[in-house]
Amino acid sequence: MADESELREQMIDAFEGADYPISSPMDLVPALPNGPGTKFESGDFSITAMELNTKTSGGDFPYDDPETFVDDIIQDLKDQNEL
Repeated sequence: MADESELREQMIDAFEGADYPISSPMDLVPALPNGPGTKFESGDFSITAMELNTKTSGGDFPYDDPETFVDDIIQDLKDQNEL
């Protein structure tokens, strides 16, 4: 089972280097340590940044900070029964 707080921390760490405000998922790619292949893992849950973009709505852009973006992504994963 995935630890939501662990995933949230991993995502914030990965996305906080983007140049905010961001207006699309493409604005996040340069900040990711391994580009779209950056993985977020907890327990038996694993997803790449690219998969996040395809398995979720991608967010409600624009975003002014990584925390709000990650909150929306986590909620979207829950809504999709991924978490």
